[in-house]
Amino acid sequence: MRRRDFLRTGALAGATALLSAATPTAAHPGPYQPYGRVDVPGTKEAVTSPDGNVAYLATSTGYATVDVSVPDRPELLADVREPLSDHEAGPLRGIYDAKLDATDPETLVVVGPANPLPGAVAGVLVVDVSDPAAPERVAFHETDYPIHNCFARDGLAYLTKNDGETNALAILDLESGETLSEWTLTSVDGAWADVRNGRRSVHDVYVHETTAYLAHWDAGTWILDVSDPANPTRVGGVEVPDPTDLAASSAEGRREGVLPPGNHHYVATDESGSLLGVGKESWAQRIGGNGDGGDGSGARLVGGPSGIDLWDVSDPAAPERLSTIDPPPSPDPTYGGVWTTAHNFEFAGGRLYSSWYRGGVKRHDVSDPRNPEQLSWWRMPDEASFWTARLAKPGAQEGFFVGASRGVGDVPGRLYTFPDHAGQQASPPSLLPEDSTGTESLVVTGTETAADGRTAETDDGASASAPGFGVGAAAGALGLAAWRLRRRARRE
Repeated sequence: MRRRDFLRTGALAGATALLSAATPTAAHPGPYQPYGRVDVPGTKEAVTSPDGNVAYLATSTGYATVDVSVPDRPELLADVREPLSDHEAGPLRGIYDAKLDATDPETLVVVGPANPLPGAVAGVLVVDVSDPAAPERVAFHETDYPIHNCFARDGLAYLTKNDGETNALAILDLESGETLSEWTLTSVDGAWADVRNGRRSVHDVYVHETTAYLAHWDAGTWILDVSDPANPTRVGGVEVPDPTDLAASSAEGRREGVLPPGNHHYVATDESGSLLGVGKESWAQRIGGNGDGGDGSGARLVGGPSGIDLWDVSDPAAPERLSTIDPPPSPDPTYGGVWTTAHNFEFAGGRLYSSWYRGGVKRHDVSDPRNPEQLSWWRMPDEASFWTARLAKPGAQEGFFVGASRGVGDVPGRLYTFPDHAGQQASPPSLLPEDSTGTESLVVTGTETAADGRTAETDDGASASAPGFGVGAAAGALGLAAWRLRRRARRE
């Protein structure tokens, strides 16, 4: 990859308004803290180039490239907003995910909308990022369903197709735009059709070589052989329940989709493919007393934030749970409170880089996955709500990783750079009230306003009936149905 002077050529004109002042710090000795940061409003997912010089961001209304080759001075290279604005139903909106092709890092895949937006265009934007300062649109493959998350490998895009009916994994050829296959739970057992849609959504997908891992929320994690992309086949699974039992509990109400157990949100493996991390995203609910709209007296909490489970999947048909990394505590672990539940993460070189919303970012030594050891933790809950953590360059002396924050309150989305070494944050902010005994508090902290003006701290901008997505099952199905009808009519 080109050095900074090349990356910056012609890229920063007019962009300085979006740059925050970097905060350079000495790597060591000293307290553990970010090397630098840059403001990029709307930031969601981030990925890094193989050489660690560039970070690519999904920014809700577009995508961006950031030069991180000098980690204490990250600089915005390109900020592309409202792509496909020339489309009759454009621009492409709700962009929460962007991925580099794992085998072709000059190809960036940008997908959206993350949730149903009736009348809006949806699909897969293919971008040439051989010059990160001047990304070029290669193709756009339109879909009739929203795309919350994706993975790209070998010229293929693996897409979450939550259409309100089948909740499929769709595999699409990036060159031709042809959908090679769609795989669903109901292809394994028709009883899955009786499970409420929101509890069997395919929230995310990760592909290691020829194996795909699907985080299917309360339906667990499913492991597929995708060596023939036209014919995926199941080879195993993690915490996959009986669909009849899940359908029965679904009838009890939507609360069960917010609370643990279940809630498989994000999955990834280490480089060997034998160690699997399953991140679970969950919350608590207050029951009893006058906790609903009152002061919480007499109420009790059920559920709470979830962590990351580590599994040995060397035999995908017989996975073994090795350990669990617990989430940070929260002063209000409800859906409308302060989120510290697990979000996205990455394994690299025996380390786990993880994000916990307002609980911050962490590094763990997982070389012995039965006994993960926390090496560093940084949080600033009044300004940062982390969406992901990704290694850029390894090494205690020169290495660093990036953390993408969607922002809190008036603080916009940001990309931070952090040292890749162990350390302690100086005077770290407490995540619990001063009078707390260390247990989760019943103190209601109120409704916060996100950087884009939304109320309540939500993953995707809507109600708690929609864990991980922000769209209730019934409303989502109706919106999708109307959306498909309008799009079909327009195409015809």
